[in-house]
Amino acid sequence: MRRPGLTSDDGDEQSGGSRFSLGARFRRLFAPRVFLLALVLSVVGLVAGGLVPVVGYLGRFLGIALAGFALAFLVSGRRYVEVGLAGALTAGLGFVLGTLNSVLFPVVADYGLQIAGVGTTAGLLAALVGHYFGRDLRAGLTKELS
Repeated sequence: MRRPGLTSDDGDEQSGGSRFSLGARFRRLFAPRVFLLALVLSVVGLVAGGLVPVVGYLGRFLGIALAGFALAFLVSGRRYVEVGLAGALTAGLGFVLGTLNSVLFPVVADYGLQIAGVGTTAGLLAALVGHYFGRDLRAGLTKELS
């Protein structure tokens, strides 16, 4: 017996709709706890990658990619939205804050939005690529040999 307002087994909504089904869909698409974990890992990756003296900014993006890679092992399932958003926020803010204490401060004042956009895009791509390769490796390690 089905109750009105709830979703059926195949995901189609019945008459009336429900806020609970929207909340479940949102949690399936975006998990706040996973996002916070991804954000913390991305910040740690950004800082750790920035500490490598030879590679400079490239190390920061490699750290963010490594954070996405690590999250693929910690959390099962596809979490591209959380990882991408965390990587983009971390890289964008890190990129702008990294240039604020430099000689280029007048350039940042004029082109801050564009600088943040470049950092955000690079962080997004780094996090997504890292998460993709981490999921791929996890799938290969957990695949049953036949």
